[in-house]
Formats: sequence, C-alpha cells, structure tokens
Amino acid sequence: MVTYNNIEAANKKITTTDIKGKDYAEVPQRIKAFRMCYPMGFISTEMLSNENGVCVFKSSVGFYDDKGEPQILGTGTAYEKEGSTFINKTSYIENCETSAVGRALGMAGFGIDTSIASAEEVQNAMLNQEDKQKAITSQPQRRTANKDKNPKAPEGEVKPEEEMTKPGDIITPAHVKAVRARIETAAKKGKNLDEPALCKMLKIESFEQMNYGQLNWFNNMMEKNGL
Repeated sequence: MVTYNNIEAANKKITTTDIKGKDYAEVPQRIKAFRMCYPMGFISTEMLSNENGVCVFKSSVGFYDDKGEPQILGTGTAYEKEGSTFINKTSYIENCETSAVGRALGMAGFGIDTSIASAEEVQNAMLNQEDKQKAITSQPQRRTANKDKNPKAPEGEVKPEEEMTKPGDIITPAHVKAVRARIETAAKKGKNLDEPALCKMLKIESFEQMNYGQLNWFNNMMEKNGL
C-alpha cells in the first residue's frame, strides 16, 4: 500500500520550474511522480463543456483496489478561453485538459510543495494577465487642451539594440513556446525566419535567454509583417 512517505519520496525527484522566484512543478513531472507510486493507477479526463470558445475539463486520478474498484485520490477542474493567449488560439482545449490533470494530481499530493497550481497553469494565467494589460494600454488616450511643449519625434522602427539596453526579466517557457509556434506559423505562410539569425540579432544564444523587451520587439516585428 502506498504511504505518505512514498509520495514524499516521489516528490523529491520532481524537477521544478522557476517562475518569478517561485518553484512550480510541471504537469509531466507530476505524472512521473504519480507513476512511481501508482504504476497501474488511472488518470481520466472529461470535457464538461465547450461553448462559445470556453472549454471546461474535469480530471480524476486514482488506483484500482483488490476488487478492481476505482479509488479516487484527487480531482481537478480547469477552464481555458479560446484566443486568450497566442497558444490558446489553436490549443486551448489541450491546455485546459493538461491544467485539469495537473490540479487533480496536486490534490492527490503530487508536486505541491509550493503550490497546487502547476507551472503551466501559472504561465497561462500570467499570459492572460499580460494580454489584458496590453488591451488596456493600447486603448486610445483622450487629448487634453494643453499641448506638449516638447513633442516626441515620430516613432521609427524599433531596433533590437534599443530593446537590448532595457533591463527586463527573462521570459517564461510558455513565452518561448509561443515564439517558436509563431515562427512555425510564419513558415507555413512562406516566411522562413531563422532562429539562430534572430538570436544573433538580439545578441542572445537562444530564445530561452530572451527578455520581455526583446519579446515585445519580436511581436511588433511579426505584426508589422502581417504574421
């Protein structure tokens, strides 16, 4: 019979992801720990609804007793909105199912040393918050009667070097995944973007070293080119 000590030992083998100074366990790591304790256990998912671009999933995890009866250890639910982030434009259903599984495993005691929420769930929440903030800041501002005595010069094309000089936090793994997905989408449209060349332009070795300033430059560049 699996004991708390078994689960604790499995949790110690989990590799976590640092997000804003806090460690979170990714869903694959939680699944791996679960299989260490329950190699024949079950992880089930059920789509509760998918209407108007809003998907809701429920997941249950557990094991079968000696009589073959399912014994549930934990359940979890999650929802995602289509198009709420770049990744969710095409994969909101998959993300929703993954988040539900992560929460169910968390409720069962796997990967919860710092949070019930998985790394993927936190990253998606951060992306949603950033998109909402962008929507607010992009709204047109009302003009006042007082004119600026020192008007700004017309904005030119944003250069990577300008973004390089700005301090910023390194983007999350979810952002890196979104950048590469956007490049793949561009390639399908006949616009081949070379990752090593972009990294050289940004003076980084890989997209994993990209900061938020550079990410904004990349997104602006893609939008200007209709990508």
